[in-house]
Amino acid sequence: MQQHPHHDPDTIELPTPTAWPIVSAFGLTLLFAGLVTNLLVSAIGFVVGLLGAVGWFSDVFPHPKHEPVPVNPDRARPAPIRTQGRVVQMLKEGNIPHRAHVPTEFHPYRIGVIGGLAGGLVMAVLACIWGVVFEKSIWYPINLMAATGVPELGASSLAALHDFSPAGLIVGTIAHVTLSVLVGLLYAVIVPMFPRKTEFVLGAIVGPLLWTALVWSTLHWVSPMLSQGVNWPWFIFCQIAFGAVCGWIVFKSGKMATMQSWSLAQKLGVETQHRDEESH
Repeated sequence: MQQHPHHDPDTIELPTPTAWPIVSAFGLTLLFAGLVTNLLVSAIGFVVGLLGAVGWFSDVFPHPKHEPVPVNPDRARPAPIRTQGRVVQMLKEGNIPHRAHVPTEFHPYRIGVIGGLAGGLVMAVLACIWGVVFEKSIWYPINLMAATGVPELGASSLAALHDFSPAGLIVGTIAHVTLSVLVGLLYAVIVPMFPRKTEFVLGAIVGPLLWTALVWSTLHWVSPMLSQGVNWPWFIFCQIAFGAVCGWIVFKSGKMATMQSWSLAQKLGVETQHRDEESH
């Protein structure tokens, strides 16, 4: 804003405050509100908006209205706040500071797959033992597992699940292997997040108990037959066995450091000269 040469040097000119824009907006609001209420409201809004537009136009044409505003002298102004320069801590390779995201290490995903398959094998053996000892049929737990995906087994009675079913064997095996691998991968991801001294206990006991409670509370909605045919004490025992085997394999495997401390060249796989080579 240019100042007039005859103005007081201790003042500056600023645009004069005006309420005409608000009056124009209020009139425009009434104008459109009358479209859904009453024509009289639109008429009043038109008049109010027109008055606001005329008043607003008179404030800026032919010359905008200004008013002098006193400026505090330099001696009356508050002293500027001085801040010290700060240096942002940068991540360096092999040096994980407190700003790093936890966990800083993780288990390879292949270990989760191996642990899931091993735990699934142990759980399958225990389930077949339960079927032979208590239900007098090795096919009962397999058909019970496949009852959700095979309509013929889902519509049959529990007694019919004691017989061999090719579809039940295929679907049950695929479902069991898939779930075992997925849970094994989940173990590989969540085990590093547990406290170091309780990784195995939480993975082998607490984890299976939590998802067993979830299955027990929702299974009767998914498959009522499966909910009625499951021996829950033995089911809990099988889940703990799965968690113990899978958790032990994942827990005993080596960990890999995350890439959050790597340089951009390392993340992109670009071959660069090492510092030791540069110094020679």
